[in-house]
Amino acid sequence: MTLLILGVLLWAAAHLLKRLAPGLRARLGENAGKGLVTLALLLSVWLMVAGFHEDYIPLWEPPLFLRHINNLLMVFAVILVTMQANRGRMRTWLRHPMLTGVKTWALAHLLVNGDLASVVLFGGMMAWAVVEVIVINRANRAWVRPAPGPVVADIAHVAGALVLMGGIIWLHGWLGYPAVGG
Repeated sequence: MTLLILGVLLWAAAHLLKRLAPGLRARLGENAGKGLVTLALLLSVWLMVAGFHEDYIPLWEPPLFLRHINNLLMVFAVILVTMQANRGRMRTWLRHPMLTGVKTWALAHLLVNGDLASVVLFGGMMAWAVVEVIVINRANRAWVRPAPGPVVADIAHVAGALVLMGGIIWLHGWLGYPAVGG
């Protein structure tokens, strides 16, 4: 569990460094700073993956019907996380679509995983995304809503997100965590 907790904390610290310690981040320099943050993020992912599999401590048994809600939420999460690439009308809906997608992803996984490691991982990532939104909004109070683009860009974005969702479902199954069926 220690590796998992360290991974979640390192992930949050690396992402929040620029806003919470701008002087330190500036002293690191542009290229070196980005490199160190990237290394910290890669290490955090490794720690989270390694730590997630350390111990299985069950807390509750989620009802099976929550799988369907999870899968529906995951479709929305993938659409939101990839919204930065969208040039249609949907990008005007939310100020922080990627962080909203992370929160949706975390909630979806908390619904179907009743073990301590899942609470630490998904709850920790949700907490980080909430804090990140608060910190960004305090630093930049005004949000200039982007001009809406063509609806066809939204259709292409959703289609691409659904293809990506199919890949995620396949990868989950390949790793031994079937996202559907089972």
